[in-house]
Amino acid sequence: MNCIIVDDSSIQRMSVARLIKNHPMLNLVAEYSNAIEARNGLKKQTIDLIFLDIEMPVVNGFDLLEALNEPPQVILITGSAQYALKAFDYDVTDYLHKPITQERFEASVKRAQENFKLKVASKEDDDHIFVKSNLKKRKVFLNEINWVEALGDYIKLVTDDANIVILSTMKSFEKELPQERFLRIHKSYIVNLDKVEKFNSKNVEVNGTQIPLSRNKKQELSEALSSQQP
Repeated sequence: MNCIIVDDSSIQRMSVARLIKNHPMLNLVAEYSNAIEARNGLKKQTIDLIFLDIEMPVVNGFDLLEALNEPPQVILITGSAQYALKAFDYDVTDYLHKPITQERFEASVKRAQENFKLKVASKEDDDHIFVKSNLKKRKVFLNEINWVEALGDYIKLVTDDANIVILSTMKSFEKELPQERFLRIHKSYIVNLDKVEKFNSKNVEVNGTQIPLSRNKKQELSEALSSQQP
């Protein structure tokens, strides 16, 4: 998810930026020291998530939200608990109280990720392909595919509901999938980028399952996840 920080405190911006940069699913696009700069920046780029300080001089965080016609997801940040009830009048994703802990930050981002995936899925419900399995043509929605796995002369499509085995090579099936949504991360695996929960230098986690990641694919995966748009 592409995100920005809006906070008049340079120390607080540095703190939040560090947390964002250490999170594999977040891409920090910009930092703003006031709401006016942030509003102008939002007109020029697509942002999925704002980390927004409430208490800023001249134009505060709530003022900025009221000025946006279609605000992206917002995680509000404040040093005072008095704003908590008011925050949810603005339909924010979450509310973080300073100082922000790693655990609380990750819980907020997870909530934002779930909302993001639902938004993406709702747009992609009609995207599908037809595959031949057991001599029958079968319609498969792309957003239901978790990953694709090589099985000798066959491949296996792993979805939440079933495993679909079809006669195909990985190379030819890869061409059937949109490149912006699927990535071959290993000679035997293609993953749905929307389903990736986390990854390290050796594995990618998809729906709680560890899938091997080729060493030379780590950078490509990181870039693909960062560039995803809703």
